[in-house]
Amino acid sequence: MIIRREQMQALGQAALRAFEDEMVVHLADFSPPLFRAVKEDQLRIVIRLGIARAGEYGITFRGPIRLYLELMLLFGSHFDTDPQYPWATEILKDQAHGLQMQRAERLYEKTREYREAVAGPEDAYTLRALSNISVFARQPLRVSLTNLVPSALEEMAYIYPQKKAYVGASGLETLIRQAVAAARICGFSTDRAVTLVVVLMFAFGHGCLNDPLYPWIATTLEDDAIGDSDARARRLERRALTWLDNVLGYFDEASKG
Repeated sequence: MIIRREQMQALGQAALRAFEDEMVVHLADFSPPLFRAVKEDQLRIVIRLGIARAGEYGITFRGPIRLYLELMLLFGSHFDTDPQYPWATEILKDQAHGLQMQRAERLYEKTREYREAVAGPEDAYTLRALSNISVFARQPLRVSLTNLVPSALEEMAYIYPQKKAYVGASGLETLIRQAVAAARICGFSTDRAVTLVVVLMFAFGHGCLNDPLYPWIATTLEDDAIGDSDARARRLERRALTWLDNVLGYFDEASKG
């Protein structure tokens, strides 16, 4: 029997679709609140992006790809270039000193170490940080552009002390500079608007402004119906608070059930 190229491509597409279906089920179970927020169609976009980005690092086996997708949900879709997770960047790029299974094992071990130190038992530290962000966003701003880096670092230590300690000042200073640059591109200039971008990147990853896991961010930034940058920043802040309230509400319901 002769199998033509078109048939081989069709078989490959069928296998890819089956893997995608499998990952939808797995990731929905891996992070129920995030799945509830993004829904299946958006999660499929995330999965396709993850498969493509993993492939750029020579990650092509099922297990390592699944791990890569899990890390996207944990740290943001662009975790591979995020200054908050330099260890992930280093491991992924180190193709000369590790086959993909070996690199996946190193990623897994480093992620476990990170989560033990930063997320805490049953993600207790992370949930407390999300709650702290919700409180912080509803209070008068304590950060000023005139001393943004030190004041932002101080607030990060209050919001999420475990992450601040683990990532360190150098990585977070890089993140803050990236946030300031991104805020300028968005047309944000006020203390509160720029700080909002810093907090979003700290919480959701440095690529959150264009992350399919958080489509409400890009949708708000690209909404031409919003009159000006200040109104856009206020809308983005409200949507961020709504997202936080929904996630915290999910875990509150789960703890009672």
